[in-house]
Amino acid sequence: MKPFNQYSRTVIPIDRVNIDTDQIIPAVYLKRIERDGYGEFLFARWRYNEDGSENEDFILNQDGYREGGILVGGNNFGCGSSREHAPWALNDFGIRCVIAPSFADIFYNNCFQNGLLPLKLPEDVVAKIIEKSTENPNFNLHVDLESQRVWDDEEEITVGFDIDQFRKHCLINGLDDIGLTLENEKHIQAYENSKLDN
Repeated sequence: MKPFNQYSRTVIPIDRVNIDTDQIIPAVYLKRIERDGYGEFLFARWRYNEDGSENEDFILNQDGYREGGILVGGNNFGCGSSREHAPWALNDFGIRCVIAPSFADIFYNNCFQNGLLPLKLPEDVVAKIIEKSTENPNFNLHVDLESQRVWDDEEEITVGFDIDQFRKHCLINGLDDIGLTLENEKHIQAYENSKLDN
């Protein structure tokens, strides 16, 4: 898993509440188990017209936002069925951070397991970020996981955030469950050896 420490990217505002996992990555695209190749299907029902052409009105199809890497949405982001493909699709598109006032629990946990930082920020701050990024397609945010701080280029928005310290450690060091196990390989081996001696 790629480490996450400092991250600066253009903001993609999607001012909707209850964005569910089926909207993030429709079920019809969940036929593979690889983690890559899902970016083109991210928000497919909103991004594409019935004939497969791009929906020009959707934010990800507009100049400036196509290259964005921080998605900002409304309350209860990631609700609906549990599917690890949702953070896979976001990551594959190039999004490493999602900001919302609240997240569905399963999606929130899946993000950490897949190197994606879900940030809970106050509603008024999220509203201000959405407003500024809607007005300016080149609106950037900077996220520093080490100092637990978010700010924009002009520092009109600057806010701290809370995060579980274990999850912070895993993201900064790029550790998923397998990486975490390998990090403790010496201790595991010592334990196994002690059992063999008995």
